[in-house]
Amino acid sequence: MPKDRDDQLNKGHPDGEAFSLEEILAEYKGRRGGEEMDNTIPLPVIPQKDLPRPHHPPRREGAIDNVVDFPGKAARRRPAPEESEAPEAGDGAPGAVSPPSARNKPRSTPSEGKAPDEKVVDFPGEEETAADPPDGPEEESPLQAGINKLRRKADDYAEHMFEEEGVEDDEDVRKAEKYLPGVDSEDVDAPMRRRRPRRALPPAPDLPPADLYKRYNRGLSFLRLRGVLVLLLALPLLYLTLAPFFKFPLPGPLGESYELRVYTLAGMLGCAMLLGVDTFLAGLLRIFQLGIGMDTLVSLACAATLADALTMISLGGREEQMPYCAISALALGLTMWGTYLKRRGSRSACRTAASAQEPYLVTLDEGKWNGRDAYAKWSGEPAGFGSQIQAPDGAQRIFRVTAPLLLIAALLFSITASLGQKQPQHLLWCLSATLTAAASFSAALCYGIPWNTLCQRLSKSGAAIAGWDGVVGTGGGAGILLTDIDLFPPGSVSMNGIKVFGDFPVEKVVACAATLIRDSGCGLDKIFHDLLRSQGAIYRRSEHFAQYEGGMAAVIRGDQVLVGSAAFMHLMEIGLPQGLNVKNAVFCAIEGELAGIFALSYNLHGVVRPSLTALIRNKVGPVLATRDFNLIPAMLRQRFKLPVEKMEFPAIERRLELSDPDQEHSEVLSAVLCREGLGPFSEAVVGGKRLRLAVRITAGLASAGSAVGVLLAFYLTFVGAYSSLSPANLLIFMVMWLVPTLLISGWVNRY
Repeated sequence: MPKDRDDQLNKGHPDGEAFSLEEILAEYKGRRGGEEMDNTIPLPVIPQKDLPRPHHPPRREGAIDNVVDFPGKAARRRPAPEESEAPEAGDGAPGAVSPPSARNKPRSTPSEGKAPDEKVVDFPGEEETAADPPDGPEEESPLQAGINKLRRKADDYAEHMFEEEGVEDDEDVRKAEKYLPGVDSEDVDAPMRRRRPRRALPPAPDLPPADLYKRYNRGLSFLRLRGVLVLLLALPLLYLTLAPFFKFPLPGPLGESYELRVYTLAGMLGCAMLLGVDTFLAGLLRIFQLGIGMDTLVSLACAATLADALTMISLGGREEQMPYCAISALALGLTMWGTYLKRRGSRSACRTAASAQEPYLVTLDEGKWNGRDAYAKWSGEPAGFGSQIQAPDGAQRIFRVTAPLLLIAALLFSITASLGQKQPQHLLWCLSATLTAAASFSAALCYGIPWNTLCQRLSKSGAAIAGWDGVVGTGGGAGILLTDIDLFPPGSVSMNGIKVFGDFPVEKVVACAATLIRDSGCGLDKIFHDLLRSQGAIYRRSEHFAQYEGGMAAVIRGDQVLVGSAAFMHLMEIGLPQGLNVKNAVFCAIEGELAGIFALSYNLHGVVRPSLTALIRNKVGPVLATRDFNLIPAMLRQRFKLPVEKMEFPAIERRLELSDPDQEHSEVLSAVLCREGLGPFSEAVVGGKRLRLAVRITAGLASAGSAVGVLLAFYLTFVGAYSSLSPANLLIFMVMWLVPTLLISGWVNRY
């Protein structure tokens, strides 16, 4: 028998005598039973020679070989052997092994034009044309018989593939046996979740992340300095405003002169407005752009309060009540600080996105799995990231609805409480009170704080959120597609050693296994590529490649090659060594005989388990779109104690579709990743969900607080309750609405 069986031919017999399926299997198992010897080859693998020939039992006189063609492969014609080449007893050619659907199929009637002694079993799906239809009653077709037998074998395989000796009574193992490959199917009747169509805004230019990083970094430190100065300037303003209320001492003439205190407050508010002139003017400019926001209310409140402070003495005063200068200055300072935090977060996101030469993109694909949206990670260019990061944030979009209503209400209420009461001298006071109450302290902070903290955290993990558009669709009930690389990134799987059986050359076994692993697209490609190079082998061309549950099959240089798990080899009736105790391995069979075993070691990264826990707690259902036949729910639960009961495991055909690198994805980016593994992926998804929820809650609370403040201010100005609408009372009211924003913003980063 030659060392390389690439060119070996199956020898037919001139008799043409047919045998039953049971006789063929008995003969094959008898031949296989003699090959008990194997060669254990540690890494690096060195072929061993001069191995004894396997012993085969003598064959019956007149026996012939049956050729089982591989899926889609045309039947190869074998020339009739000459007398001198007739096989001796015990030298029969090894029987060919077909994939699951072709094993043990009843022989079809030889088609017209075939040699009478040639027995060919065609694979299901191949066109078969019978020469003469059988007479008599209609019987079950060979194709249907093969499919039915395959179904019975697959059911038996699913029931027993995870049972292990000595642990059958273990409760965890019994529970894990429920999570079999391909048991999760999609609900065809599940309704598609449709989001409301949103008003299309003109997109900003899609600038590269590196250019945006420079833009956001320009003047950022100066903005921070000016914001800090305004907040520091607000401290003496608060002291002068609250001193009469809390009986604080005042220095020199400030304690004696009411007019001096009022004009001092007006002058300090003017200085604060000069320090924040860019924010002040930007808020006023939005009026003419028909994009009124909370910063517009802050700018108008500052202007109205300054005008009121300069005129209140000449208009008679208000029972020596102080103007709202301190509150307006504090609102302006917090707006500037929120703007700084937003720009700082955007700068971090752009820097992270620009650092990856070949980034991964995260998108939320609509209706990807079971009628639900699902997150997918794929390689590509971050097109659209620049325009999304510049788009208005969630708080701004909410305030663009509520702020115009608050402004109109403040104007109408002020006119009603002053001119409607025939007291025009109170107009500026009413405007100052209602606009200040409408200018929420948390307007700019409800997005700036969580956005900055989240971007800083994700930057350390190698992830960047693609602006508000990247998180706007992260509703409840979404899934996330996890591939081999997500669970076990490069370096997490190592090869412990290999065994080569029979007289197969090591180079051939390694090349065949590596070729099928490469064609499958699973996460084992790198370690087999390294093994291929270490052995000096090369990839071979495969034909009729097909993937099945638990393994794969192909034709390589005329040989039928099977690669898969131990359970897959049992299903294929490939003989395995007695007492084999390998937890995770890749088995390779060539022409129906076991050729090699590749022992693997899977090491779970420390971030995988907490990442899965965070996803599940935040209602993001993991969907295992794995291609590695070893990565099945039972293995993940038994070996690593992962919560597979909260995961979904589709059938092999669906997993191949969900992990296809050429599938279509959403045009809206959710995040950009510059690192492998599940950690950055899950942090970006969970962080985006929490950011979306927090911003919507805090922006809603800010709008509600402003609405309540405007109503209270209107009532108190209408009745002329100067003492009830004092700066101290209004300040306490607005600080109370600021506290929830600070608490909820801190919650975003705690996962």
